[in-house]
Amino acid sequence: MQLIRKAAEVDFEYTLLQGDASCEVSSLCYDSRKVKEGCLFICMKGAKFDSHTIIPEIIKNGAAVLVIDQECAYPEGVTVLKVKDSRKALACLSAAWFDFPSRKMFSVGITGTKGKTTTAHMIRALLEYEGRKTGMIGTNGIFIGDKRIPTMNTTPESYELQEAFARMVEEGCSHMVMEVSSQGIMLHRSDAIFFDIGIFTNISPDHIGPDEHRDFEEYLGYKTKLFEQCGTGLVNADDPHAADILKNAVCTDMYTFSEKENADFRMRDFSLVTEKQFLGSKFLFSSAERETECLVGIPGEFNAYNALAAFSAACLMKLKTDTLQHGLEKIRVNGRMEIAYTGEFTVLIDYAHNAVSMESLLDTLRKYHPKRLVVVFGCGGNRSRDRRYSMGEIGGKKADLSIITADNSRFEKVEDIMADIRSRIAGTGGKFMEIPDRREAIFYAVNHALPGDMVAVIGKGHEDYQEINGVRHHFLDREVVDEAVRGRGLS
Repeated sequence: MQLIRKAAEVDFEYTLLQGDASCEVSSLCYDSRKVKEGCLFICMKGAKFDSHTIIPEIIKNGAAVLVIDQECAYPEGVTVLKVKDSRKALACLSAAWFDFPSRKMFSVGITGTKGKTTTAHMIRALLEYEGRKTGMIGTNGIFIGDKRIPTMNTTPESYELQEAFARMVEEGCSHMVMEVSSQGIMLHRSDAIFFDIGIFTNISPDHIGPDEHRDFEEYLGYKTKLFEQCGTGLVNADDPHAADILKNAVCTDMYTFSEKENADFRMRDFSLVTEKQFLGSKFLFSSAERETECLVGIPGEFNAYNALAAFSAACLMKLKTDTLQHGLEKIRVNGRMEIAYTGEFTVLIDYAHNAVSMESLLDTLRKYHPKRLVVVFGCGGNRSRDRRYSMGEIGGKKADLSIITADNSRFEKVEDIMADIRSRIAGTGGKFMEIPDRREAIFYAVNHALPGDMVAVIGKGHEDYQEINGVRHHFLDREVVDEAVRGRGLS
């Protein structure tokens, strides 16, 4: 396979410094620890390491072609290509190496500050309700049918993305849904992918700092870039920055979803639903072609907005009305308002790990009028102490009972973190107790839950570990809740 020529199909541009650009290569590589004989190696500068500095070692280990994006020394006898940006080159070459697998599926890309994960799971659930085998990539990992592969980033490196797409195609996926982070766009991880539908959920100040975006304008700009690589755009018209997205998009078609009358897809008559075996919401979904009442099995109006985005995408994909009516009744997203048990009382798990998300979650649950609202939480160690102060204050003000416990203590003492939380929660007058062991704290909350109570276990969500003194130990809130519920003789 003449990889370099093939990559030109997705705007791979280079200057040949020496050698033969039409040569065959054995593999594609960007990790210096994985160099193979005859491979094409892409040199990149990262936050801690620059592989341009070890080119002699890379050549010695067998690389036949080098891709570089800065001036550096290299020996004779190896093909060298100079590019403007090695990360972009990696995306283009990876897409070509795996024979452009994303083109072989109907693909949906989702960007936004909040809601990406839940919306992606919802779209996947709707597709699979109709029997469409669907791949998904995002915060909770890579999913290929029923298989899950853990990932480190919401948007993995471009090579891993293309490799995952290829596996999806090989295993018979007809559709693919992907969270597209602004960081992933900025680092060219999502380059060389064409999305049939691109979705914008919302935007608020986040991911701004030395290692992320320099300011909000840059953050918004990268969110907008998704709509330079999709055929149809779908935008939340109720977001204050929707006009910026719509103005700069170059999609063939653009649609909006909203509670407003002039949107292409609308949500009307929203209401919360509390039943013994169901906690969620319902609303009337309408478009120019149909109107139907939909049930959403995750609590909160903001999750109804996520569902509105998912239903809108489903309409564009021509899914059936029955799918819209019933496809999300039993939806479960690991660690995102995840209903772990509902019966005499309710236990849910959420990733809320700062004051803003904690307050939003508790305010949402309060609208369901629980007998008591109980929250189990801690804070991560070696992070800003302001987070634990503010979460303590929110717990004291918003919950009927706060159970302070461990999170990922990292290299701090759990007792020190809990003391910081206690210092603020005590001043609110709110009722609280301290149980350092997280498993014991969850068991206590479940064992003492009364009929009509809501128990929220927050902070870790989908994470399947606890980090203590630099070591990760297996720990999943959902598993502990399940064990505690069984211990009470409930199912």
